[in-house]
Amino acid sequence: MAGRDIRRVGARLLAERAVRADGAAEDRPVATVARTVTVNLAESPLVWLRARGRLSARQFDAGEQLRADWERAGMAPRVTMRWDGAGRGGRGRGAADPSLAALDARRRFDAAIAAVGPGLSDIVWRVVCGGEGLAPAERALGWPARAGKLVLGLALDRLADFYRIGGAGGRPR
Repeated sequence: MAGRDIRRVGARLLAERAVRADGAAEDRPVATVARTVTVNLAESPLVWLRARGRLSARQFDAGEQLRADWERAGMAPRVTMRWDGAGRGGRGRGAADPSLAALDARRRFDAAIAAVGPGLSDIVWRVVCGGEGLAPAERALGWPARAGKLVLGLALDRLADFYRIGGAGGRPR
């Protein structure tokens, strides 16, 4: 994130991010790409930790992959009613089956959480998927202050191994 022009607007940290044609974000200078978007760097605990050097790139990418699988699987709580078509005669009460992409994402998510393990999956779910900060997650789990950072790092390392994310694992400070 070095060299980025970050500005604070209220509680948000806004920055310009380059976007490739396939929709993926890039870490190239904004001036060298055709399209940019403004992103809120403060919206995710993972982004916050990464911006302050508390997570390695490998750990961050693993967390983002888990969150993407969680969202693709449709596991986030709904904030509005479902607008799917209602089932019709003889088909029972349900609407159409979930898409194959959602089913694949659900399988990947479940396998990733299993790979992280029962002692580490609580913190990774709370921070990555639930969007909780480390301090509230530590309190909810009954852990001492600052224990979550260490445990989250271990969990994200296991996730990176599961997703086969290479690169320098290197421990952040």
